[in-house]
Amino acid sequence: MGIANEHSIAYGCATAFRDMGAELAVTYLNQKAEPYVRPLAEKLGAGMTMPCDLRQPGELEAVIDAIRERWGRLDFLLHSVAFAPREDLHARVVDCSAEGFALAMDVSCHSFIRMTKLAEPLMTGGGCLMTVTFFGAEKVVEHYNMMGPVKAALESSVRYMAAELGGKGIRVHALSPGAMATRAASGIDRFDELLARTAERAPTHHLVTVEDIGPCAAFLASDAARQLTGLTLYIDGGYHIVG
Repeated sequence: MGIANEHSIAYGCATAFRDMGAELAVTYLNQKAEPYVRPLAEKLGAGMTMPCDLRQPGELEAVIDAIRERWGRLDFLLHSVAFAPREDLHARVVDCSAEGFALAMDVSCHSFIRMTKLAEPLMTGGGCLMTVTFFGAEKVVEHYNMMGPVKAALESSVRYMAAELGGKGIRVHALSPGAMATRAASGIDRFDELLARTAERAPTHHLVTVEDIGPCAAFLASDAARQLTGLTLYIDGGYHIVG
């Protein structure tokens, strides 16, 4: 969940999943997004392509119901979705509205908890649930603003759900890519400056790409990672280790 175009983190992950033999279900936000996403889903050979706006009651449940009907089980799920109202995202944390903060928390964090609850009964043989976070959850990143606290809540949720579901063989992880040019990230104020600063400070001196992230997600979804859970996996050229 979360493909908007070919530059989306979710698309890079879906490509890697497909290359490792997965059968995929792909969602798109709404009718406006469908013409951009459906050709990518067809390129991936997705067995299902459905709308899923997490703000609309019932749409997530409809996707899970369709998966239950078609496959009867689910091996992994990727949640690559975040949203905050622009006026709140561009404001200081102390100035963001209660309504904007609640909406950002619902779409960017609690939706992953809802997905996990719905997916759990389909993961009868174990499985892997993944979401996408950012270093701004751990340290203050200029202009990331209210999404920092929201992503911090998401990462904490990953740890608690990993502890709760581990006995069923269900693993939960957060992927933490470095700053990269995606459609979602473009809403951050002065994002070009963040990209330049990231490339300069990362030990590798390179920005990550969706092609870098996908294989890491595919590894976590595979049996090779069956003893790993509750991770926040940094895929950022080492940016997070620099003081």
